[in-house]
Amino acid sequence: MPAKSKSQQKAAGAALAAKRGDIKESDLKGASRSMEKSMSEGELRDLASTKRKGKPEHARDKG
Repeated sequence: MPAKSKSQQKAAGAALAAKRGDIKESDLKGASRSMEKSMSEGELRDLASTKRKGKPEHARDKG
């Protein structure tokens, strides 16, 4: 499942880092915190690896 926006891709990357133990879970905020709790490492990896080129900054922008 590819990310729909740059911000979603960035949040997934932060959540993946926390799940792997690279950063503390307590450092996460907002969407990345809920993603870390509700998604598997594989799902987060898929979202985080999405290319950013051509994506809007936020999904609601639909650029």
